[in-house]
Amino acid sequence: MKGLWRMANKPIVDFEALKNNLSNVSKPIQVLNEKAEITDQEVFDSFSDDDLVEFMKKMVWERALHEQTMNFSRQGRMGFYAPTEGEEASEMGTVLAMKKNDYLLPAYRDVPQLIQHGATVTQAYLWSRGHVAGNKFEARSMMPQIIIGAAYDEAAGVAMGLKKNGEDAIAFTYTGDGGTSQGDSYEGMNFAGAFKVPALFIVQNNGFAISTPRAKQTSAPTLAQKAVAAGIPSIQVDGMDILACYAVAKAAREYITAGNGPVMIETLTYRFGAHSSAGDDPKRYRTKAEEQPWFDKDPLIRLRKVLEDKGLWSEEQEDKLVDEYKASFKEAIKEADAVPEDKVSDMLKRTFEIPTPEMKKEIAKFEAKESK
Repeated sequence: MKGLWRMANKPIVDFEALKNNLSNVSKPIQVLNEKAEITDQEVFDSFSDDDLVEFMKKMVWERALHEQTMNFSRQGRMGFYAPTEGEEASEMGTVLAMKKNDYLLPAYRDVPQLIQHGATVTQAYLWSRGHVAGNKFEARSMMPQIIIGAAYDEAAGVAMGLKKNGEDAIAFTYTGDGGTSQGDSYEGMNFAGAFKVPALFIVQNNGFAISTPRAKQTSAPTLAQKAVAAGIPSIQVDGMDILACYAVAKAAREYITAGNGPVMIETLTYRFGAHSSAGDDPKRYRTKAEEQPWFDKDPLIRLRKVLEDKGLWSEEQEDKLVDEYKASFKEAIKEADAVPEDKVSDMLKRTFEIPTPEMKKEIAKFEAKESK
């Protein structure tokens, strides 16, 4: 029996060697490193000066959106809000590479992408409050998904529809590192891979699933590798480099729309603050020594230096933009405040096209309460 599994005193499969080789993956794609040095001149040269300035404006916009929205949250004027500071390159770089007819399936930290894809800031604030008007946007998108990893399932189904309709469009979706540990994520990718649907799966690996560090979530050397089991090509990208994020996402979209099936991108990024505005304290699960290297990689800092060296950016210009952006957000929250509160009776009426007898009783009960 021994000879059935050993050849020349060696195991037929060297599982230890296979395990040690798991980390033999390509280095993350990068165009600008944390010192603002160009690491891929050819890709960098594909961007015009106007492109670079526009990328910077979008990241400044998202940073300002985060800061002002956190202020609103502290004032009790928001519902649920997931901070995005630090993830601007990952989020803006990928969404800007998409087209407006592409279908977005966002998770709860992807409100900035939803706005860039066509929703208004007012609608985003209403969504945060749980108001039905927050779902009535013109963007080709579902409302942000709260269930971790479930947007991957939605994306697979939407992509199947796009394929059957023969549309020149893709479904693109996001989850975090923790989302890749959910069954929904693999099920969505497996379906997409099996049917070669036009879907782009983006993993924003910010290092923590709330307070659980990446190393305790999975033994996989990379999260990108998780797509291999579904037959999907995948790649890591420096998620603090907006040029790399944009270039990789654009290339992925072109590959997908050529009929090649889905792609998965893992962006290596970092959440500078808390998981949500609900109040978790990052100091309880990460140290300043762990955080500082990521703060030094701030995506705004590296692109700002490039633009300043080219004479395309200044502190005064940025300060003026921040003031303009924050003023617009203050107007947006005023518009949200002016929208009449949603009624429980209206919510019940929307649940079924034809209310059940029991629901009709509930509707009548709440209408009586609301009329007082």
